[in-house]
Amino acid sequence: MILAADVSNAYVSIGCIDKRGIYFTSRFATVSGKTEDEYAVDLHRTLEINGVPPEKLDGCIISSVVPPMNFTLSRALEIVTGKKPLIIGPGVKTGLNIRIENPTQLGSNLVVDAVAALDRYSAPMIVLDMGTSTTASVINRAGQYIGGFISPGVRISQEAGASGTAQLPRIGLEAPETVIGKNTVHCLQSGAVYGTAAMIDGMIARIAEELGEEESALNVIATGGALERTITACCEHKILFDSDLVLHGLWLIWQKNQKRA
Repeated sequence: MILAADVSNAYVSIGCIDKRGIYFTSRFATVSGKTEDEYAVDLHRTLEINGVPPEKLDGCIISSVVPPMNFTLSRALEIVTGKKPLIIGPGVKTGLNIRIENPTQLGSNLVVDAVAALDRYSAPMIVLDMGTSTTASVINRAGQYIGGFISPGVRISQEAGASGTAQLPRIGLEAPETVIGKNTVHCLQSGAVYGTAAMIDGMIARIAEELGEEESALNVIATGGALERTITACCEHKILFDSDLVLHGLWLIWQKNQKRA
């Protein structure tokens, strides 16, 4: 069993996983000013609550898009587990065939998502990761990672709208009953949920055209939280929602590097 951590701009998501599956998941706020000791306390408490003794862990792995957090979280994991974490980056074996202009620029979260998706689903495919940003990874029929797109995430867009205007309130994001909103809150919710869903549907159509594929031939896989599941449910294109995609990818990459070692 390993302890896997995925660091985004908003959250540190962790979970324990082995060949039988995921034992638990949890998450903390990403706080760059927090010390390794403070994160170690959080990690130790989470393991204790979920009944996982640190000595039972065979290793740990980190995927991070927040470089300043790498040292802090790495030290915290080492304090708790007694093992040096594997950090996704150059030199780590992933098995992913990356065909973009500068492979070193590819975010570790996108690498992990793609590795997991290729293990669970068939190409050609689009892998959506919906968090602070909405990102898409495009994998062609040959299983090659050929690019994607990045757009502002729905939460950050809403926060920008609320903070940058005098009359737009901060709202709970859920799908209203109708696309045509009858009040300000429903109008904002419609734009956020149905608008994002329409953007995703439109991008899927354009990507399929560039690939020379029928839209129905593309597997579209999404990962994220409850809001992201709500949005993908409003898409016209069939989208497979896989909330465990990142942890599964981290498990696969950890295994690949243990075999090499």
